[in-house]
Amino acid sequence: MRSCSSTYKRGRRAGTGIFLFASLASTLLWQTDEFRGANPGASWTVSATHTLASPAVVIGASPDPVRVSLAFGISVALVSLCLRSGGGVHLNPAVTLALLAGLRVSPLRAVLYVLSQLGGALMASAVLLGVTPEAIRGKTGINELSPGVCEYQALCVEMFVTFQFVLCVFATLDPKSALHKLAPLAIGLAVTLGHLVAIGFTGCSMNPARSFGPAAVTVNFRSHWVGRQEGVAAGDESVLPPG
Repeated sequence: MRSCSSTYKRGRRAGTGIFLFASLASTLLWQTDEFRGANPGASWTVSATHTLASPAVVIGASPDPVRVSLAFGISVALVSLCLRSGGGVHLNPAVTLALLAGLRVSPLRAVLYVLSQLGGALMASAVLLGVTPEAIRGKTGINELSPGVCEYQALCVEMFVTFQFVLCVFATLDPKSALHKLAPLAIGLAVTLGHLVAIGFTGCSMNPARSFGPAAVTVNFRSHWVGRQEGVAAGDESVLPPG
């Protein structure tokens, strides 16, 4: 029993780590011709062959939302397929809490899953921060409110996109559902949709572990409460029959 629990924890930690490393890497602001055109004179030479944008300009810029959305969706789909984790079921504390509320997972296993997910997120964020040149780190994937977005607006948007994600997960768990055999693809599309909707508001969390990792390694928890509340709300909203 102890060996089985340890294997589950390692699998979820590794899965969340791989998923978030690949996904958060898409938020990095590598200097491109388009970036230089939009920010004339905003570069500095670090060697004879490498020119990078200044940190101040990079922090003020934003990554392509379509690229980020696709990266998160494809990443969660592939990791879920490889680990057979039910389409991202146990890569996200919000979904784990929803499954706990729906009596589909025991409290002990839910706690182990969440701890593993947070550990994987912390590992992925720390590695990404360590291997990324300082000049192009930007905000390292931190979730924060966009200018003009109020906290209640951000929370409402996060609750909506997380709920549609949880709803999709529950649909794929039903053996009678047409989505059951296509779970990784369906969940990947749900994650992509959520990001396309919410990136402009909060950078899109949908996953408390995804918010926790970057916030922890940069010690910036200013808007982290939105991600935590969204996870709790997902559990409260999952009043679906066990099937």
